[in-house]
Amino acid sequence: MEGLIMAGQMLLGLSILIGLHELGHFVAARVFKIRVSKFYLFFDFLFPMYNVMNFALFKFKKGDTEYGLGWFPFGGYVKIEGMVDESMDTEAMAQPPQPWEFRSKPAWQRLIVMMGGIIVNVITGIIIFIALTYHYGEQYVTMNEVNKQGIVAYPLAEKMGLKTGDKILKVNQIIPEKFTDIYNPDVLLSDGSSYTIARGDSTINIAIPSDLIGSLSKEKERFVEPIFPYEIGALVAGSNAEKAGLKPKDKLLYINGTSVKYFHLLQGELQNHKSKKVSIGLERLGRLIILPVQVDENGKIGFQPNMLLAQSTRQFSFAEATVKGTTNAFALVFLNIKGLGKIFSGQIKATDAVSGPIGMAKMFGGIWDWHNFWNMVGVISMILAFMNFLPIPGLDGGYVLFLTYEMISGRKPSDKFMEYSLRFGMIIILGIMVFSIGNDVFKLFR
Repeated sequence: MEGLIMAGQMLLGLSILIGLHELGHFVAARVFKIRVSKFYLFFDFLFPMYNVMNFALFKFKKGDTEYGLGWFPFGGYVKIEGMVDESMDTEAMAQPPQPWEFRSKPAWQRLIVMMGGIIVNVITGIIIFIALTYHYGEQYVTMNEVNKQGIVAYPLAEKMGLKTGDKILKVNQIIPEKFTDIYNPDVLLSDGSSYTIARGDSTINIAIPSDLIGSLSKEKERFVEPIFPYEIGALVAGSNAEKAGLKPKDKLLYINGTSVKYFHLLQGELQNHKSKKVSIGLERLGRLIILPVQVDENGKIGFQPNMLLAQSTRQFSFAEATVKGTTNAFALVFLNIKGLGKIFSGQIKATDAVSGPIGMAKMFGGIWDWHNFWNMVGVISMILAFMNFLPIPGLDGGYVLFLTYEMISGRKPSDKFMEYSLRFGMIIILGIMVFSIGNDVFKLFR
């Protein structure tokens, strides 16, 4: 059930974003009176082989355009007449240009058509972040609240010198207001970053490794968390916790007689009893209840914890939310640029940083939460805009590169050059797809 919820959220989120992206191209083309013969969510062929396994799950025609739902769920497309695309329709391109074709239009119009999808994804991401900021505000745990008990240091944090119980006083010599400030990607992607911590009566400075953000990308790696008391939050449908009779608001006290007052203690005890049945003592409405619960092979019983630390909330006016939401959206783009630079410089391994559909589904989570869902859709929308803008033939950015060259030089690349460039680009794109999916599978077994 958890896997189905993950996959369902991912498919819904991608369907929304792909549909909007292609709508951006479609509307721009129609504005300039360019014919669009196909508008498809997902591919109706085995990408990138346009003439292999051609069939749609659903389709209908209205006007000059065939609208449909493809069977291959890794993207979507609009087929714009008179454009060299993945169809490689060289016969049509050999005919004289027609007034309604893409190739007959001025370069600036063609540039807008190719930028249409990216622009819509950026606008979508901005709107989502503004809406989330305005509706939910900003909820956070202050560093002062966390420092009452300190942090839980997982192996990755221990490796760099942190210990459970440490209290983080400064990040890059700045006193952090929020707990999330300590692993802000902007900090982790900067060179020379450090933590100042209190450990007992000592104050220690600990350097943040330049490859830490790459290590954090490994799905099985955890870094730090607050030491916090907790109660049962949402139960995973069909989980062992639900079957055993645990309920939201229950407070777990012990497992087989060992205290699990704090959440990291519970995690440790569950890991010690993988694939075993344990006796859990809990408090429910002031009463002590003891329940037998089966722990699964991953050391989990199937619930989300509610952190019982004081939460601070800041609400924003619409004007403030517009500024903050827009800033947060574009911050993702700049972080992706920084991250890509670290991959090319070798500071972050591509295997640690790149995820495919499995990794993406896991980021949505196994419990349907609309706040998290729309936040992930906003994040992916900005990432899609960034990735599509990369100057790789076959992506929007590749067409933008060639059109920019044409506008500057006054010379249009030949159809033959565009055809070979697109073939080369398709090889790169297919390679990235194979790598990301293969990397996902590899992570499942490492």
